[in-house]
Amino acid sequence: MGEAAATLDQNCLIDLHLHLDGSISVPMARRLAALDGCVLSEDDAALGKRLGVTADCRDLNEYLAKFDFTAELLETREQLSECMYLLQEELAQLGYLYAEIRFAPQRHGARGLTQREAVEAVLEGLGRSCFEAGVILCCMRGDDTLEANLETVRLAAEYLGQGVVALDLAGAEALFPTADYADVFALARELGVPFTIHAGEADGPESVYAALGFGAQRIGHGIRAIEDDALVERLAREGIALEMCPTSELQTSAIDDYAKFPLMSLLERGVCVTVNSDNMGVSVTDVRRELLLLAGIFGLTNDDIHLLLVNAARSAFASDALKEELVRRIDAEF
Repeated sequence: MGEAAATLDQNCLIDLHLHLDGSISVPMARRLAALDGCVLSEDDAALGKRLGVTADCRDLNEYLAKFDFTAELLETREQLSECMYLLQEELAQLGYLYAEIRFAPQRHGARGLTQREAVEAVLEGLGRSCFEAGVILCCMRGDDTLEANLETVRLAAEYLGQGVVALDLAGAEALFPTADYADVFALARELGVPFTIHAGEADGPESVYAALGFGAQRIGHGIRAIEDDALVERLAREGIALEMCPTSELQTSAIDDYAKFPLMSLLERGVCVTVNSDNMGVSVTDVRRELLLLAGIFGLTNDDIHLLLVNAARSAFASDALKEELVRRIDAEF
């Protein structure tokens, strides 16, 4: 580890765990509403409170409730395309090199939009920006989601390599255990779709074990893996990246203090940790802010920050050529 204190003046950020519907800023919300002929009449402060959680957020279920409002802003092809485009443009302005932006196509059908139409709209938005990004399609935990999830898997396979890079499983983990979704990921394996899974956030190490058993190449959050030494050793041995999101994990009560975030312990034991925002709008954060928070708490150096960013580049669901280019650009910034 180097001696220089981290300043993070570099513009080479990567976010591997970023939800489209959780990353709507106030200006974006007004634009998306206007596309549907609506005016959001509240001032920016009030609108920000509708989009983001407050400091007294109690758990993951309360956190997820914020998505009820953002879903209303993403009910048409035009809104989905514009949101994807605007988010990429914002990431470019914030100094990002690359992001994997995820969304659940089954959550945007309130007005009859099909999953296919939702995917095509987001991919259209993806293509409107020069920013380098990939799309991850999320299956959803919940009652009676199997058929919708299997459709999501098939769409991921169909559009893989055309903007879609992987599959995910999101939602209320403690209420709907990871182990219940074996059929979904059996199909993903059959169709050759790589995947990450939200696991080890609201549920314990057993959720991460289930995700690894399905064949997950990365783990979304995975913070509770620290509770199981054998699991930590396995993650390090198999090179499984953790998509960790400190502020979000504090807000959902996966941890109760930033100082308890197990960053250094996991790194020292060889786990491939990446730092991500989860939801830029709901959590009111971005990767630079997350890294600087951790730097202040744990005394991270520029070498430490470099390692975390390189971890992200090498763990991306991207071609080897793109991953090496990302690493080269990170190295150049440092």
